Amino acid sequence: MTAKFIDMTGKTEDEAVAKALSQLGLDRDEVSVEVLERAKKGFLGIGASPAKVRVTYGLEEAKSAPEAAPVSTVVESSVEKKPEKKQSAEKTAEPAPRAEKPVRRERPERRPRPRPERREQPAAVKTEDAVQPPQPQDLGEICTDEKAQQITAFLTGLLQHMESGAQVKVYRSEEGRYKVILEGEKLGQLIGRRGETLDAIQQLTNYSVNRGGDKRVRVHVDAENYRLKREQSLQHLAHKVAAKVVKYKRNVTLEPMNAYERHVIHTALQDVENITTYSMGTDPNRRVIVAYDRNGNK
Repeated sequence: MTAKFIDMTGKTEDEAVAKALSQLGLDRDEVSVEVLERAKKGFLGIGASPAKVRVTYGLEEAKSAPEAAPVSTVVESSVEKKPEKKQSAEKTAEPAPRAEKPVRRERPERRPRPRPERREQPAAVKTEDAVQPPQPQDLGEICTDEKAQQITAFLTGLLQHMESGAQVKVYRSEEGRYKVILEGEKLGQLIGRRGETLDAIQQLTNYSVNRGGDKRVRVHVDAENYRLKREQSLQHLAHKVAAKVVKYKRNVTLEPMNAYERHVIHTALQDVENITTYSMGTDPNRRVIVAYDRNGNK
């Protein structure tokens, strides 16, 4: 009986052989396998092709043919035949160790050089130009005149609506000017962010006591000595900014401030050499400009 063969395809060589054996109803040791085409995966599914094998079977073939090697062996022998020759050729042409590419040495990481710290106040701004922090004023005795009573009544009612137990004390600093001190616990809610709430209380008080009156008075409201602390902070800011303006000869625009705070900035820098100040914009966004004056010699 002559040998016969069947060609079969599959995703892999093993799958193609398994299909052929299943179709023939034979075992692996009863056939001889030859790989005709090896499976190709392709790139992203493009150019892929299945494996193709030839399975030879038959009584005489099975008796005369030596025991077939496993599929993996046949695949390796049929496919790896040429690479073996290439590998042997590569072995003969293997370059000497000295011809190997030198190993690149990793360069040490470059660390950024620390930058010198900038001095807040250059030598161009003299220390004697700095304004000394104002000392607490002696407010004297509590005032009880008609205007003071009107101020106390209005603020007491306002604080009750704000659910604050702060006490109101009124002093007359000079003719037509009253200083109001709010005393108590948890006064932070009466001050607010950057004194905004305190400014609103002061504005409402001035409006109330001057409404319908012929002679106007000025009411200044403070709590926890905030006004004095804010004034010192603004003076420090003014001289710090002036130092940078003189050093870099560039103008600096400050944050929006109310009229009183702008007055503090102008007063603090009025005698500083090569510095001039002016305001721009409209309330509540009016700002102070600290400018460099080349011809200034105050």
